[in-house]
Amino acid sequence: MVPTAESAHLTRGYNRTVSTSPATTLDSSAAATKLLALEHRLRQLGSLMVAYSGGVDSAFLAAVAHRVLGDRMLAVLADSPSLARRDMDQASSFAETQSIPLRIIQTEELDNPEYQRNDANRCFHCKTELFEGMKKLGAELGFANIAYGMNADDRRDYRPGQRAAENHEVLAPLADVNLTKQEIRSLAKDAGYTLWDRPAAPCLSSRVEYGRTVTREVLEQIERGEESLRQLGFREFRVRHHGDIARVEISRSEMPRAMTMEMMDTISAELRKAGFKYVTMDCTGFRSGSLNAVLPAEVLLRRGA
Repeated sequence: MVPTAESAHLTRGYNRTVSTSPATTLDSSAAATKLLALEHRLRQLGSLMVAYSGGVDSAFLAAVAHRVLGDRMLAVLADSPSLARRDMDQASSFAETQSIPLRIIQTEELDNPEYQRNDANRCFHCKTELFEGMKKLGAELGFANIAYGMNADDRRDYRPGQRAAENHEVLAPLADVNLTKQEIRSLAKDAGYTLWDRPAAPCLSSRVEYGRTVTREVLEQIERGEESLRQLGFREFRVRHHGDIARVEISRSEMPRAMTMEMMDTISAELRKAGFKYVTMDCTGFRSGSLNAVLPAEVLLRRGA
């Protein structure tokens, strides 16, 4: 495929191997080729609404779609109690700096008893609410296609939201061209997007242990707790909600700083202010999706199906 003018600023200089960590390297020419395939795919669609959260995947997809399609694309951000205000502000700011058309819609997944129940299908109900809202908006505005930021790596994880996407015929252009998370971060960095290395920030409900009812109060408690850790200078972490207990996960690279007596006292005090009675530090450190460890094997094996 021949590079287009619109992709030249992203693909220039990609014929090199970029080191992304001490243990791994990235073939940037392969990433550039996938970018061209993504642009071609988006151009074929003609117009597109992007389910946008402000995370690196959906932000990258929205930015490329806007560059390719111009005003024939629209980013749609779902606002609900499960979206941290900080994430809302960052998502809105990125769209503004990139001149990406943005529409904010209110979603009411928290009013759905199936979502509140917080079982292994919670994400399915959340994404169903989102995609139904986007379908309705698309019909009003003349958009026939909807896409979301699923990447190639997500196929290997347990993500019931993928089933909701399939049910609503929502496209996954990043995964379709086999772009991995690492490649998306590299392309976003080369494009000058400041969020290229932003830690993953799933919805606040993902911090609540399965089986515990999701309420506005629980989500506010988690948001206050995580903001206190952020103000203490930590970058990659989760406050997992186990009722009266906050189980704190912090990236292993940051744990030496967290595990001093002074810092543990500070973290404990801050999370008690947020409403938790007991505070524990998970010695394993931060890992995405750690609450899924309690799910039965037969559930995990379903992946996105």
